[in-house]
Amino acid sequence: MEQHTVLVFAYYFPPMGLSGVQRVSKFVKYLPEQGWRPIVVTTGPTAYYAHDASMLEDFEGRPIEIHRTSGKDPNSLLKDAGTIKMPREFVRKFLNRVSSTFFVPDNKRSWAKQALITAREIVATTHVDAIFVSGPPFSAMMAASALSQETGIPLVVDYRDLWYGNQFSFYPTPWHAHLHKTLEYDVLTHAAKVIVTNRRIKERLINTYPHLPFDDVVIISQGFDPEDFRRPMPATTRSQAFKLTYAGIFYEFVTPKYMFKAVAQFLKDRPDASLELHFAGLLRDEHAKTARSLGLESIVHDHGYCSHADTIDLLRTSDALWMMVGNGKNADTVSSGKLYEYFGTGKPVLASLPHGSLRQAAERYGAAQITDPTDVNAITKSIATMYDQWRTNSQPKADAAFVRTFDRRVLTSELAKQLAHSMNLH
Repeated sequence: MEQHTVLVFAYYFPPMGLSGVQRVSKFVKYLPEQGWRPIVVTTGPTAYYAHDASMLEDFEGRPIEIHRTSGKDPNSLLKDAGTIKMPREFVRKFLNRVSSTFFVPDNKRSWAKQALITAREIVATTHVDAIFVSGPPFSAMMAASALSQETGIPLVVDYRDLWYGNQFSFYPTPWHAHLHKTLEYDVLTHAAKVIVTNRRIKERLINTYPHLPFDDVVIISQGFDPEDFRRPMPATTRSQAFKLTYAGIFYEFVTPKYMFKAVAQFLKDRPDASLELHFAGLLRDEHAKTARSLGLESIVHDHGYCSHADTIDLLRTSDALWMMVGNGKNADTVSSGKLYEYFGTGKPVLASLPHGSLRQAAERYGAAQITDPTDVNAITKSIATMYDQWRTNSQPKADAAFVRTFDRRVLTSELAKQLAHSMNLH
C-alpha cells in the first residue's frame, strides 16, 4: 500500500478528555492502517474539565507523530490548574458570552496562530500530502486554511458541529455574525473536501453558501471503536435494581431535570420498583440539588469523571442508557458522539431528543425508546416500558448491521478515501 502523510490540526486531543477528542483521536489511530501517516499538531498542557492520559495508549506502536504547542488561550494560561471544576451554568454562560464578544471565531485563536507556526516548520522539512482539521474550534480551520493557501497542500475540513449558527453561538452584534460567516466562507473556498457528521449540517452549509463550488459535502458520521469494548467484562451479578446510565456532561439546554421529574413520577406510580440512576462525567452541584429536591438522592450514583475505558465498562454493565439533547437553536444539527458509543454496547437506549440527525439514528437503532427532550410524561412512560422489559428479560435487540456502520475503522477508511480524493488520487 502506498504511504501518504496527513498533517492534522487538533486542539481537542488526548490527554484532554470528554467526547470532543474522540473523533479525531480515533481517526488518527486507524489512518495508518489505510496508508496514511498522521502528524498531529495539538495543544500542550491545558486547564480543562477532564483529562484522560489512558487514551494516549491508542497511539502506542503506531506510526503517529505528535507535536504540542501552546498559545495564550485561556486554557493554556491556566495550565497549572490542571483539571478544573466546571462552574455553575450561569457563570459558564456568562464567560462564554464574554469570550464570544472579544474573540472571533473563538478563544483558541492564540493557540491556532502557534499551531500554524509549528505546522509551517513541519512542512518545511517533511513532505505532506494533505491537511486535515476538525472543528470546533474554528480558529483551527482558519490556521489550516492559511497553511493550505501558502503551500498548495490540499485541505480537508471536518465539521463536528456547525460554525455559523452553531447551537451554542452568541453574536452580540450583527457585525459578529457577519464576521463569523465571512471567515467560514473564506475557509470553505479553499477546502478541497468538506466532511460533516450528519445530513442536517450538510444541508445547512449548502443552503448558507449556495454559490460555493462544493465537490459535494461528504457525510462521515460519529462512531464507536469496537476495540474499546473488547476488555473482559467486569464481574457482575444481576442487580435487584434497574440500572439506567448517562455518560457525559450537562450544559446549556442539555439538562437532567426532565429525567429527574420523570423518575420521581415513575417511582410515585410504581412504589414497588427498584431503579438506580448512574452518571459518569460531570453532574454539577445544581443538578444534584434538583435530584435531592425530588427525593432521588438515594438512587443517584455520581461516578464523577471516569477514564474512557471505565466509562465503557459502566455502560456495558448497565441495563439501559439514557441520551438527552435539548430543544436549543439548530438542535437538529447536533451529532453527539455519545449516542454512537451507546450503539456500540447494544444496550437499550432511552433517547430524549429533538427532531434531527440524532433522533433519526436512534429510530433506526432498533432498541430505543424515543421521546421529546422535555416531555416528562413520555419519558415516564418510556422508563416504565424499559423497566418492565428488563424485569421480564424481554429487552429489545439492536440492529447489528446498522450498528456496524459506525465502526471507527469503517469510518476512517472513508476518511482515507476523501484524503486521497483531495489529492486527485482516484
